[in-house]
Amino acid sequence: MAATDRFMRTRALLGEEKMSRLQQASVMIIGLGAVGGYALEALARAGIGHLILVDFDVFDETNINRQILALDSTVGRQKTAVAAERVKDINPDCCVTLKNMFVNGDTLPQLFCEPVDFVVDAIDALNPKCNLMEYLYTRQIPFISSMGAALKSDTSKIFYGRLSQTKNCALAKFVRKRLKRRNVDISKINCVSSTEVPDIPETALFETEDAVTENGRIRKTMGSLPTITAIFGLMIANEVIKFLAEKKNGDE
Repeated sequence: MAATDRFMRTRALLGEEKMSRLQQASVMIIGLGAVGGYALEALARAGIGHLILVDFDVFDETNINRQILALDSTVGRQKTAVAAERVKDINPDCCVTLKNMFVNGDTLPQLFCEPVDFVVDAIDALNPKCNLMEYLYTRQIPFISSMGAALKSDTSKIFYGRLSQTKNCALAKFVRKRLKRRNVDISKINCVSSTEVPDIPETALFETEDAVTENGRIRKTMGSLPTITAIFGLMIANEVIKFLAEKKNGDE
């Protein structure tokens, strides 16, 4: 083990064989915002060999409070491009694939035109999220979904488990209902969520100028803390790392 090896501490903990599995693995991260950005950070630093980055958006100044990739210097830039630069700065040997696209039922076949070992679902929009989760579930592609991290402040209430175990999360509630209608077994869906019952002040929900949805409705912007979204992302990444490190050739 070379003294200059940037992954020497990870290799020392996991061993050569498991480290090799990480370096040969491909992980797709869909959504490079508050949760997805931190998941990406950890996976890149863990030495994942191929990262597929999916997002259609650009960074906005309001992202800076909670998104690791959002800086004064990156405002207005494509999220995938910024993310790729950071990954390459962490690990120049990582193969990075960019997909600047919106994820919906029509684009899913195009998105998964090549096999991947794992998918991180960090989408915060209900319809695309449910479409993605159903697609992955029916094709037995391993994945973890992030539930709602906004309006939360108690780190002790964050957990990794099954979608069927979630409570006190509005996003998870709607996801559960929709997936049940589609005959998805929610007891087999892995996610990170919070059981915290939020005490929501009046200022925690507000409207912004660009909050009008396609159907003309006003979408409320929700207050959030960088600590909570970071923990969500890092917990997801930790489970991905453990799964891939243990995965052997031929394992599903």
